[in-house]
Amino acid sequence: MAPAATAPYATASAKQNLAIPLIDFHALLSTSASAKAETSKAILSAFQEDGFLYLKNVPIAPSTRSNVFSCSKRFFEREQWQKDQLAWTTPSSNRGYVSRGREKVSSNLSRDEVQKEKSGNPDLKESFEIGREGVDGHPNQWPHMFDSEGAYFRKTMEEFFLECKEMHRLIMSAIAIGMGLDEHYFDKIVSKGDNNLRLLHYPSVKKDVFEKNKGQVRAGAHSDYGSITLLFQDMRGGLQVQTSSGSWLDVTPIEGTVVVNAGDLLARWSNDMVKSTKHRVVEPPICEEGVDEYPARYSVVYFCNPDFDAWIEALPGTWENDKYGKKYEGINCGDYLVQRLSATY
Repeated sequence: MAPAATAPYATASAKQNLAIPLIDFHALLSTSASAKAETSKAILSAFQEDGFLYLKNVPIAPSTRSNVFSCSKRFFEREQWQKDQLAWTTPSSNRGYVSRGREKVSSNLSRDEVQKEKSGNPDLKESFEIGREGVDGHPNQWPHMFDSEGAYFRKTMEEFFLECKEMHRLIMSAIAIGMGLDEHYFDKIVSKGDNNLRLLHYPSVKKDVFEKNKGQVRAGAHSDYGSITLLFQDMRGGLQVQTSSGSWLDVTPIEGTVVVNAGDLLARWSNDMVKSTKHRVVEPPICEEGVDEYPARYSVVYFCNPDFDAWIEALPGTWENDKYGKKYEGINCGDYLVQRLSATY
C-alpha cells in the first residue's frame, strides 16, 4: 500500500496485532526540524510496537542496489573451491564464506540446542560475510586474487558498506530524536562501523522438500543480535515476522524499499522499550502452477551494531520510571555479539 502524499508513513503490511508501516526516509535528510521530528517519532513508534518497518526514498541509489545484487549473484555462481578458500573461520572475525548447512539461525541461546536443530533442519542457504576494513587480525576474505571480477566485487561491497554505515547513523539519530535525546547522541558510539554486511543466497528448492518436512525453512525463526538490521530483498518473498499471537505475517517485498528491524541489543539498550521481533524465511508464498521448484532467492543484509568497545546499558529515559529499574546489567558490545554468534555456528 503506498502512503498518501501528505502522510509521513502508512501501514504497508498488517495481520492481527502486528502492522508494518511504510515510512518515507527523505524527511530525515530535511532541514525542517518538525519534519525530522515527526518521522523520527514514527520510526521509534514502529520499533516499539512491532519491531519492523519499511523505508522508502533511502539515500542509496537504485543502480547501486542493483549492482550489489548482481555482484552477489555472480559471487555465489563461482566454483565451490573458490568460495571454500574464503571460508568463515571464527565468531570474533565473522568474515568470509559460509557454506550451505553450516549456520543455523535460531532463537535458542544454547550451542547444544542450536546444533540439535541444525542436524534436523539445516538452513537452506549460503552466505558471505563482510566486516569493517582495517581491523587487525580480522581481514575480509575478498575474491580479488581470482580475477578482475573479484576485484570489482571488493570495490562494490566496500563502497556499499560505507553507504549503509551512514544510513545506520541516520536511523540511530532518528531513534535519539524520538527518545528525546540529542540527535547526535549515538554518533560517537557507532562511528567506527563495527557492522556486518551479509550477502545471502537461498538456492532453488524442490517443492516436495517443504512438503515432506513441515519443519524445513530457508532460515529458522530468530531475532537479530545487534541494534538494527537493514534488509535489501529481491521480489521472491518468503520473509515472515511473528505476531504477538504466534502466527506469521509475510513481509511482502515492496520495490525500492528497505526493511528495517530492531535487534536484541537495541531492545536491551532501551530497557525493552523497543521490540526485537522473531522472523524467518520460508518457502515463497506463491509457486507457479506446474513448476515443481521454488526459484533461488537473494537478499543483502546489513547488521548494525554499536562499536565493539562500547559499553551498553539502559539509555537515559528508558528506566528511571520503570518499576524494575534497569532490567539488564551493562555489557561490552563486542563480547555480547561474539557470545551470540558462537551458538550459531
